This record gives sequence, structure tokens and C-alpha cells, in this order.
Amino acid sequence: MKTIRFGIIGCGNVTEVKSGPGFQKAAFSSLVAVMRRNGKLAEDYARRHGVPRWYADAQELIHDPEVDAVYVATPPGSHLEYTLAAAKAGKPVYVEKPMAMNGDECDRMVSACRDAKVPLFVAYYRRALPRFLKIKELLEAGSVGDVRFVQTVQYQPAPLIEGDSVPWRLQPEQSGGGLFFDLASHTLDILDFLLGPVAEAKGLASNQTGQVKGVEDIVTGTYQFASGVHGMGTWCFSAYGREDRNEIIGSKGKLVFSTFGHEPIVLETAEGATRFPFESPEHIQQPLIQTIVNDLLGIGKCPSTGESAARTSRVMDALVKDWRDLQ
Repeated sequence: MKTIRFGIIGCGNVTEVKSGPGFQKAAFSSLVAVMRRNGKLAEDYARRHGVPRWYADAQELIHDPEVDAVYVATPPGSHLEYTLAAAKAGKPVYVEKPMAMNGDECDRMVSACRDAKVPLFVAYYRRALPRFLKIKELLEAGSVGDVRFVQTVQYQPAPLIEGDSVPWRLQPEQSGGGLFFDLASHTLDILDFLLGPVAEAKGLASNQTGQVKGVEDIVTGTYQFASGVHGMGTWCFSAYGREDRNEIIGSKGKLVFSTFGHEPIVLETAEGATRFPFESPEHIQQPLIQTIVNDLLGIGKCPSTGESAARTSRVMDALVKDWRDLQ
């Protein structure tokens, strides 16, 4: 069977363990080229990971005839640019999350790939992890009865900022917003996977600390899924301690799980509590990468597409809209 040859644009930290080796270890997949604007860092990555070629120019990687598909692993500020370029070159695209700076950019990416007749995949890798597939299985088996609502509480201490060095995740021109866009996107996307699309969302956002001007550090919101299920969430990035808890409550029980943790899923019903432990794979994106390879080979389907990821971006846009309109 054919091997899908990938090239990475932006071989930074996320590609060291989470994703990069997954392209080398997935079946019928190989990593043949990497790119970083700092050529020395690209060369170093290629040497350490056994990648044949490296580039300091994204266009050179995109137009490399031995690259079949392009993985865009840069901050969101350049996702649109590189996706449009890869689509124009006729290359399938796998882009990091959040998919883009906002829902409008996501729509442009989806349209460009559709017009070019190339697939567009997004790195919401939880959709392929056994842990979350088990939650979906439990819901579809009726373990909690009819789902009524879901609630999310996620908070953590304020990030440490030294001097004038603001991390890119807190620079809206690169990230699209603050940590809400980087972290809450995972939760909102997995809820889309588990419960279906959100039909309506509204929220409140604030900058309570003033730590980084113009960047939200707390968001609270409510939403209703097309199925009729209600949802509510609070994400705070300047609180005491840490919490990462999602609860899906139904007519006969509830499921409790975290987005980022590794503790067991808990199913609570009238009969008691059942725990389902899972271990995360060494390369967390590898299961999703395998679905992408299978999709490109015509032997499977990837569960995380441009269309599904765009829905998550539009929900985030809606939750911060009122606050953004006042900025």
C-alpha cells in the first residue's frame, strides 16, 4: 500500500513528542521534510528526528514533489496563509488547533480546500483517543439515559510573565485571543464530538487581572446543542489552584471526566460508580494521524475535519463576541 509522505511547517515544541514522531510511527506514513524560518533549528530538528530534508521557506516545502500532505504546526495567526498555499498546490492539509484566528478564517480555509478538492484535517486529536471514544460509546449505549445538560469548570493560576516577554498564546495577533482559545477549544470540540453541533451560544468575557491588556482571562458561557441538550462553562486563567472537570448529566446518571487529565472516567448511576481507566499514548496525536493516513488512502475516515473544527471556532467567537465588541 502507498505511504503518505508528510512535511511539517513549523517544527516547534508541539512536534517534538506530541505529533512529529506520530507521522513516523503510524502505518503507511512517513515524515520526509520539515520547515522552520530559523534554518538552523529546522536542520537540528531534521537531524535529531531522522528527517531527510529541511527548509527555511514554507513555499519550498509545500512545492516539494516528494511531500504528499502538509502539516501546519505554527501558531494560529499563519494557519490561513499556509492552508491556502497548500490547497493551491493541491496538497491535503493537517492544521493545528485552534484551526484559525476566528470562524471567518476557518470558513475561508474550508472553501479553499473544497475548491481545490483536497481534504482539510484539524488536530483535535481527542476525537481519536480511546478515552473519549469510550465516553461516546457509553453515551450511545444510553448509560446516562437521555442527556439533559453538560457543565464544564476549568481554571488555573495566572501564567508567569517575565518582563516584556509575553508568550505567543497571549498575543491575539498570533493566537486569536488568550488561553481560552488555546485550551477551551479542546473541550468545546470534544463536546461537539460527543453531543453534536452547538446551535446557539452566548457568553461573558473579561480581563480581570489586567495582566495582558486586551486579552480575556475569564470566559463564562451557555450554549444549546442542536439536539436540545443545554451546556454551560466557565474558564478562568487567573484563579487559585487547578480544576478540569466536565459532567454530562442525563436522566439516569452522569459521566465525569477531564479534558486534559489522565484520571479514570467515572460513570455514576443509581447502581453506584464505575471507573474506566485509560493510559495516553506516548505520541498523543498518533491515533488521529493514523485516521488521516487511512482517510487519504481511502480505507477510513478522520473524525476531525475543517468543517467540524470551524464549528468550534464559531462557538468561541460567540462566547466572547460581546466583550470583543467593546474593545
